Amino acid sequence: MSSTVLEVQGLAKKFGDRTAVNELSFHVDAGETFGLLGPNGSGKTTTMSMIAGILGADSGSIRVGGQPVGPTQHGAKGQIGLVPQDIALYEDLTTRENLDFFGRLQNMDGARRKARIEQVLEIVGLRDRADDRVDEYSGGMKRRANIAVGLLHEPSLLILDEPTVGVDPQSRNQILDSVEHLGQSGLSVIYTTHYMEEAERLCDRVGILDHGSLLAVGSQRELVSRVGQEDRIVVSGVFTDQTEIAVGEVMTLDGVRSVDVTSVGLELNVSDASAILVAALAALSPHGEVQGVEIREPNLEAVFLSLTGRALRD
Repeated sequence: MSSTVLEVQGLAKKFGDRTAVNELSFHVDAGETFGLLGPNGSGKTTTMSMIAGILGADSGSIRVGGQPVGPTQHGAKGQIGLVPQDIALYEDLTTRENLDFFGRLQNMDGARRKARIEQVLEIVGLRDRADDRVDEYSGGMKRRANIAVGLLHEPSLLILDEPTVGVDPQSRNQILDSVEHLGQSGLSVIYTTHYMEEAERLCDRVGILDHGSLLAVGSQRELVSRVGQEDRIVVSGVFTDQTEIAVGEVMTLDGVRSVDVTSVGLELNVSDASAILVAALAALSPHGEVQGVEIREPNLEAVFLSLTGRALRD
């Protein structure tokens, strides 16, 4: 059996003369958290709407669990859990009542529905507020309740479309903790965001999306390597007249690209900081006093800037 849960091939969508999604192709494997990272207006929500079978594509194909997905193709929809940007709950009902209602729509029998409601309330941290009306919730709590609905029927693929937009920092952390738990539990997740730090924290692989086009796909390390970014080791210390000797020693190490002398010490540009750090410090220590070390790994912001020529929030 294939380990691919979601397969997208050549997906395209236009609205009038505007191309919203331009020939996207990617896949999500079983147990993988896959991120679509891009600014507002880059095509993330349009893509998610097509993957969920709400919006028809102009061309291309979508398969979930090997079955085609589209507005008139219903076979795979039971495998998909959708958590949209906008809150999709009945606010005059409690969260428990919402979950019971949506469970009935999914044809979940009574015993399974009741047990699963308790499970998802625990996952999103709302068990103690489950019997409060949704209109009494904060924005972050509503989003967590929205996630609970998406999880209720135990989908094989969970779609999370910008789930932390407009929420307070505490709720945001709770949502991110929940998503991390889901990834660790083996659920396949596709997560859209314009927050670089969220993609770095949560996602096994990331697709960089801009103006409807997928510019690159890979793990953070793969994406950074593809655009030529390197790790930096910043060593603060006193090397006095032995600085040149220290630089010469460290330059002999495999993976050290260059060494710059700074006002506070040395800065090493290296291929993999974690692999080189111990040897670099051993080479430097005989030639001065090392007072501090900082590793600076290139991030997805640097990748986006390299691929598009602008910062992610421009």
